Amino acid sequence: MENAVILIDGGYFNRILKNNFGDLNLDYLKFCELICEMLKVKRLRTYYYNCLPFVRVGNELDKKRLSNVQKFLGNLKRLPRFEVKIGKLQFIGGKFRQKMVDVLMSLDIVKKSIGSSVGHIILIAGDADFVPAIKIAKDSNIIAHLFYHPSSVHNELLDEIDELHVLDKDLIDKCRI
Repeated sequence: MENAVILIDGGYFNRILKNNFGDLNLDYLKFCELICEMLKVKRLRTYYYNCLPFVRVGNELDKKRLSNVQKFLGNLKRLPRFEVKIGKLQFIGGKFRQKMVDVLMSLDIVKKSIGSSVGHIILIAGDADFVPAIKIAKDSNIIAHLFYHPSSVHNELLDEIDELHVLDKDLIDKCRI
């Protein structure tokens, strides 16, 4: 059984869960184990990438949201073979945008592609920014999988991935807390 790493864009995944499945209450370890079982691979490690929420000075709701996110990330870090990587949140053009998350994920894809014992990279994302890193992985004979939702994924990413898997209600329901 070949080794696999899972890379989760937390901002993307949270948006998909909330907009398409109603909530964010998911057993992440079970989710990762299920997708590896589906693909008949052994999970070496899961990487989860996200940003901490913006906190306005003196805003109690923002402080509570930050506390909840920190607790969630702390729980993820304690799961077996899970690693959490934090990007930056910036206010650009009237909206908050993640920064560094795509770069951190792409760097990890490339690092796992070079001299690694990983045979599969499993990406949960929707952004075309990962295409150059995926090309490097494929050039290193790594099979690239994408778990995505059709409501939010870039066609260029779909075109580059080796194997596509839709995040559907059945899979999510099996992993609800």
